[in-house]
Amino acid sequence: MGSIRLESVSSGDIAACVGCGLCLPHCPTFRASGEEALSPRGRIAIMKEVNEGSLLLDREAVEFLDTCIQCRACEPACPSAVPYGRMIEGAKSDLARARKVTPRLMRWGLGALRRRFLLRASRPLLVIGQRLHLVPRRLALPRLAWRNEPRLRNIAVDPDVWIFTGCVMDVWQRETHRSVADLAARAGLSYGVPDRFGACCGALHAHAGLRETSIRWAERTMRSMPGDAPIVVDSAGCGAAMKDYGTSIDTPQARIFSNRVIDAVEWLAGLLENPDVARSLAPRSADRPTVVIQDPCHHRHVQMVHGATRRVLAGRATLVELADDGLCCGAGGAFSLAHPDLADSVRARKVDMIKSSTTNDGQIVVASANPGCSMFLAAAGLMVRHPVDIVRDSLGDPP
Repeated sequence: MGSIRLESVSSGDIAACVGCGLCLPHCPTFRASGEEALSPRGRIAIMKEVNEGSLLLDREAVEFLDTCIQCRACEPACPSAVPYGRMIEGAKSDLARARKVTPRLMRWGLGALRRRFLLRASRPLLVIGQRLHLVPRRLALPRLAWRNEPRLRNIAVDPDVWIFTGCVMDVWQRETHRSVADLAARAGLSYGVPDRFGACCGALHAHAGLRETSIRWAERTMRSMPGDAPIVVDSAGCGAAMKDYGTSIDTPQARIFSNRVIDAVEWLAGLLENPDVARSLAPRSADRPTVVIQDPCHHRHVQMVHGATRRVLAGRATLVELADDGLCCGAGGAFSLAHPDLADSVRARKVDMIKSSTTNDGQIVVASANPGCSMFLAAAGLMVRHPVDIVRDSLGDPP
């Protein structure tokens, strides 16, 4: 085990870290544990020593690297612009290739994401399991409903926009897809959905270190939405991955595709700049819920479109900001499955922050634009809605 090197982590990237420690307070696993090795600075030091041969890549070192949530909150805080996300993803890829992380059961589960019939079949099984108290705690699922919304269907051969439906959201949060479709229709836009090749974008595979698999799914996703129409993505993690295809695949086609990808909240904020669209999407409901904004890490630290959430919700809700500077909620894709105790500790801090952020005695709504975050927080008893669902609610009945 000690002979393994992290070949996907360059010495130049490692040297960029000057060890200043400004990243530490932004790291959720360091905040939860207080351990230097569970911080970006500590993990970079491990990468450096492993590649120099002064540290064996033993079980403990692998655990330190594998317990990074990959929230990338350290990157905006770093004065040296250390590309930590690229480094930890490369390290996870090397470890997964050597079969040191991402066990077989998780690999099987991730492989099932592109098979829609398996995902659809999982819904009633999980609902029954919940009712019988058979679902393991580490799945961290909120109480699931029997009924699912109907799937979106293409309404145009050459649509004005594509709505990426993906895997997890199309089974568990399909109502958000329908909200995006309704908002597009109200704005006078036709929409299309990807064919069967667009069943999974590969983001979760990339986070788990399965780089080759993630690229295969990315290439299939690109084929599923041809043309030059914008691709609206209502999952922050999927959107971040798809915007990165130009770098991860590094072909002219991938770069063109990535430039078409736009986050759903970012897209909606742009639509509302048009006075005619703004009038058609003006709030009609007198209800102004109290909404606590929880920025998903891939919204705030990677795509950096979190300002759009405030713009689209302004005038529709009483907005409450958290004082934790966008600290991660602990979900991290499949992180909460692989490291449930650490994820629960990170989430507990977030939940405490949310509950202490307002004195409103009524129901607090948490706005979050990522399925992993929303389901993980909902499992802790919070009411979590996607920002586009909140906007859709403010419009009253559908046309």
